[in-house]
Amino acid sequence: MAAPSSELFRFVLGAVAGHRLRSSLSVLGVGIGVAAVVLLSSLGEGTRQYIVSQFSQFGTNLMAINPGKVKTMGIPGVFGGTTHQLTPEDAGSLRRLPGVDAMIPVAMGQGRVEFGGRGRSVYIYGVNHELPRVWGVGTAQGSFLPPLDSGRRASLTVLGPKLAREIFGTASPLGQRVRIGSESLVVIGVMEPKGQLLGFDLDDTAYIPVGTAMGLFNLSELQEIDLLASSSEGIPALVAQVRAALMARHRGEEDFTITTQTEMLDVFGRVIGIVTLAVTAIAGISLVVGAVGILTVMWISVHERTAEIGLLRALGVEGSTVQALFLLEAILLAAGGGVAGLAFGLLVQALLRLIVPGLPLATPPEAVVAALVMTLGVGAAAGVLPARKAASLDPIEALRAE
Repeated sequence: MAAPSSELFRFVLGAVAGHRLRSSLSVLGVGIGVAAVVLLSSLGEGTRQYIVSQFSQFGTNLMAINPGKVKTMGIPGVFGGTTHQLTPEDAGSLRRLPGVDAMIPVAMGQGRVEFGGRGRSVYIYGVNHELPRVWGVGTAQGSFLPPLDSGRRASLTVLGPKLAREIFGTASPLGQRVRIGSESLVVIGVMEPKGQLLGFDLDDTAYIPVGTAMGLFNLSELQEIDLLASSSEGIPALVAQVRAALMARHRGEEDFTITTQTEMLDVFGRVIGIVTLAVTAIAGISLVVGAVGILTVMWISVHERTAEIGLLRALGVEGSTVQALFLLEAILLAAGGGVAGLAFGLLVQALLRLIVPGLPLATPPEAVVAALVMTLGVGAAAGVLPARKAASLDPIEALRAE
């Protein structure tokens, strides 16, 4: 005799409610696993989105050339890299290449910007007039640096908005002279807010001509040359042109490293993806622990309810129906744990956003679906053996059990 689905479900609910403590522990075990999977995958996805947004604010047509050829590690000049100079003349030759829309020679250092008894130690960027175009930022007040030859010095500076606010307060800094090291420079502009890039506050900085920076910090080379390609489709061809042009200027040696924005995003994406997968797999171990808990509970349940199973069989309930009862009970426990774990994980995320507003968290929908599907699979797998054992019991022997 096969029972209707509604009766099966009511019977299972009664069995679960009749053993509240045991059922609660099973739900808790699965719920912890699901919550861990959701939280860790959200942290990984949030970190990936944060890094992508940080780099994407400069556009996707940007490429950077650094001195030193990377051989073993991803850092120019470190662990196997050979460092050679990149000069302003190198930068000028690259600017003339077809497909280059704009170029920035970069020479930087740390210095104290002072005015009227106030001072602040910040990063000083030696650049040229094309920085707003390449980095995608404009001036909020005044103007940016004028076009100058890379080797020419000029007593001009443009301040980041935070630096200007800290030193000048609400007063306008335009036309005022600030001191950076041994240089007295006229403030000709204040930048628009740009925010942070991987911990570097681009609003708390000063920009000066690259020639001035090289003299101020006693530099004989550039730390970087940034190029803005005319189009993203032309980047591979432009990389080949840049490589050929620099090798011709460097005695045929490829003593530099070219990195495109797309390559950086791809590398970060792969690294974050691997880390997310690893930590999610570790969190998934708790789901296995939850499965073992359900298996144990169901096995004990079969043993304790042997007489009940015998009575059901004696009343004409088929073995397949008994098997379905115990299998459904295991799935119900797992599903309850999955829903509870998901709700708890989302609640913790909401609290973390309130406590730590800058923490990157983003729940990927596929992770939620995967966690719930995995939970149901865990419940089914944990209930198969106990359900089969219950279905295989001899009705007469089961009725004799106490």
